[in-house]
Amino acid sequence: MQEHTPPEETQVLIIGFGPAGATLAALLGRFGIDTLVIDKNHEILPMPRAIALDNEALRVLQMVGLDEQAFARLPISQVNMLSPLLGRFANANTRGSLDGHPKLVTFYQPELEQALRKQVTTYPCVQFHGGWELLNLRQDADGVQALMRDTNGVERLVMAKHLVGADGASSRVRSLIGEDFQGKTYAEDWLIVDAKQRQGAAIDHVEFICDPRRSVPHMPAPGGRERWEFMLKPGETREEMENPAKITALMAPWAAGQKLDIERTAVYRFHARCCRHFSKGRVFLAGDAAHITPPFVGQGLVAGLRDVANLAWKLAWVNKGYAAPKILLSYDQERRPHAWKMIQLARFMGHLIMTRNSLSALIIHGLMKLIRGIAPLRRHLEELKIKPTNRFAQGLFVCRSRSDQCDHGAQLTQNWVRWQKQIQLSDDVLGSRLLMLGFGCNPQTLLSPAIHQRWAAAGGEYLQIGMQGESAVAEDLSNQLSAPFTQARVLVVRPDKVIMADAAPEDATLMLEQCLALLV
Repeated sequence: MQEHTPPEETQVLIIGFGPAGATLAALLGRFGIDTLVIDKNHEILPMPRAIALDNEALRVLQMVGLDEQAFARLPISQVNMLSPLLGRFANANTRGSLDGHPKLVTFYQPELEQALRKQVTTYPCVQFHGGWELLNLRQDADGVQALMRDTNGVERLVMAKHLVGADGASSRVRSLIGEDFQGKTYAEDWLIVDAKQRQGAAIDHVEFICDPRRSVPHMPAPGGRERWEFMLKPGETREEMENPAKITALMAPWAAGQKLDIERTAVYRFHARCCRHFSKGRVFLAGDAAHITPPFVGQGLVAGLRDVANLAWKLAWVNKGYAAPKILLSYDQERRPHAWKMIQLARFMGHLIMTRNSLSALIIHGLMKLIRGIAPLRRHLEELKIKPTNRFAQGLFVCRSRSDQCDHGAQLTQNWVRWQKQIQLSDDVLGSRLLMLGFGCNPQTLLSPAIHQRWAAAGGEYLQIGMQGESAVAEDLSNQLSAPFTQARVLVVRPDKVIMADAAPEDATLMLEQCLALLV
């Protein structure tokens, strides 16, 4: 996987081998795309950083090939908002699962990164070279020329068809293409304290202690780990907060008289920033290189995983010749609006529950407690309905008409199916494919040889799904996949599981022609 000198040419060049870059590399590896990854560092940073993943992020990691045994995750059943005066004034119910995964888990980032890098090594088409940094880039009609330098000062020019900057908040790629963050930021300094060996002492949920004097998010993590985040007061400095005596004083409510095994302490500045564009020509930005999200809704890394799941198959389809380069324009069109909505939600939650003003806190938190008495509003908040749905308003899908029965631009739900005598999650059966799905019908029998040929040339395949008890290729055991359809229906589903179109069987040819027009 790692050689001394990078190759001179590759299809996709990824700058940055953090979680977003490694996930993208693994996805491209599954598609068989020649991929080169470079990073300044050789090894993973052995410290906890990102800590939360939702069901959507776990679904992306499932696409990568990581199962429940790949890295430890701790399901979180609830998130509580606590006031020193009012007690618990709000909470979110994160118990249970969506699309085959827990609604919310915490994890240990070095372990996730190790699992991702291990997965990347299984693909011969992917190479990683540590100790290299990007100096400059130039793009033209043929590709991107990237000038790189290693730790010994040796320079190397690499030609790539496409380049992806997954190089974090201080992205060199972002600066080189002139897409620096725009607008005002939401800058706040917080002290992060990570402790380990907390088995039996750590809490089993997430809590936000919304004290105007000093707000403290507090959460557990796998392996007996626990995290506290302390908001800095005006005038407090990094040096003061990272002093061991100060940390001991801050931790007294949870570990008075005990010796904590501190794994990491660091002062971070939380930002809310987003680029105006996630791409420029053949260069793309993903993860923190494109957007930075405050941590109050646990969506920082999740947003980066959404980015690469959206981008990977489009890069693959263009490089394989299945689709025209124009489909890559839809990456910015689909991902940027949702990323910005998540940033706005995080900012809103930060202002709402982490206010520094005692009177404002009493009023806001009191109103939130009163809302819990109104059932519809309580359900809206507790069941996370406030979270923006990852459904695209515009992008690479057929505009919905009155006759359509599916939400185009949204992901197909995931559930359990019986496939080849085994019970599996439906995403594993669909795989990394562009599919025409037939519900209550065999999609291959609906098309002429000419449209078959055109669909195959675009990388299209077929799969029939039936309700439980039906003699179909894939049996929908819960009937959740088939539930929206009272009659036979055909769908086109992208490799990232986004619904591209749906139609009645008699309109299958027209539906495929619409999809092919978008692709080629």
